[in-house]
Amino acid sequence: MANKVLPLHADTVGSYLRSAPLKAARAQFAEGNISRAELTAVEDAEIEKLVQAQLAAGIQVITDGEYRRSWWHIDFLENLNGIEGYVPEEAYNFRGVSVRKYNIRCSGKISWNDAHPFLDHFKSLQKIVNGRGIVKFTIPSPNQLMYDYQLNTAVYPNKAAMMKDVQKAYQDAINAFYAAGCRYLQIDDVYWGTLCNNKDLPSFPADKAQALENVQAILSVKPADMTVTTHVCRGNYKSSYRLTGAYDPIADALFAQTDYDGYFLEYDDERSGGFEPLKYFAANKGRVVLGLVTSKFPEPEDKEFIKSRIREAAQYVPLEQLCLSPQCGFASTEEGNILTEEQQWAKVRLVEEIAREIWGED
Repeated sequence: MANKVLPLHADTVGSYLRSAPLKAARAQFAEGNISRAELTAVEDAEIEKLVQAQLAAGIQVITDGEYRRSWWHIDFLENLNGIEGYVPEEAYNFRGVSVRKYNIRCSGKISWNDAHPFLDHFKSLQKIVNGRGIVKFTIPSPNQLMYDYQLNTAVYPNKAAMMKDVQKAYQDAINAFYAAGCRYLQIDDVYWGTLCNNKDLPSFPADKAQALENVQAILSVKPADMTVTTHVCRGNYKSSYRLTGAYDPIADALFAQTDYDGYFLEYDDERSGGFEPLKYFAANKGRVVLGLVTSKFPEPEDKEFIKSRIREAAQYVPLEQLCLSPQCGFASTEEGNILTEEQQWAKVRLVEEIAREIWGED
């Protein structure tokens, strides 16, 4: 499996619905009724079951489902030096639902934490998989620290100064994950989706330029035998979303000027626009992973319709450079989207089946 081109033609974004035993154990831990060691033991057991379920669904790229996290991004970011979690007075809103009150902010100079718990999380996953599949690990993008409210002017004079330290922290993170054995790292990024949504703001050109600089700075240290991909998201909480906007405003930067090995793009509804922005991949050697199968709703997609959409995208990107995945994770937070585990695995199997029929075996 080590010689396969990544992303695979059938791939996955990464998070899965939390199992009932895991939810119960996390609640018990929060209430102080079990120890951290007891929670970890449950997490290990449930991740083993999850790995088996992924293999049974036919997927070759294996993640830990983000089972050890409450949030897809905050758990990683608040364990960097200089970032703290806190409970804000108000939650931010998605379409029709308010997100649980918790967020992050700068509390001091930002740097990589050599004792970051995600390193052990990766090592544990690799041990559990034990060569049965391709291990992929997910972390949030440095761009998740680009929001204005996160800047602490008592620490940094401006956002650009803060992002220099963030870039260095992420360079150190990539090196640390590589040293731990990680060869497939996915960097999840809502900020590009925010830019698509905010394209008419006066700050848009400068913010896009900074986001591009952040990405290229961290990819500059990527080892040659490490695959680093990105997933561009528009928000995923209890089957709701936060952002809209086609890829057109960011395509010239993200698709034509960054050096990711793969780009997981949401294309499950009209919010993401059409495939025309993919023309900016003309000189990009990375693979484009089309998120045409929604992770938000249980209804199964029509297989022939998905195939027709892939053929449509192939007008802009060679078919061999295209892949298929769910549009996002199934549980970007521990609450999860509104579908059953059975429906979740039906979606994963559908991705695998369509990919095999179009591209054959990876």
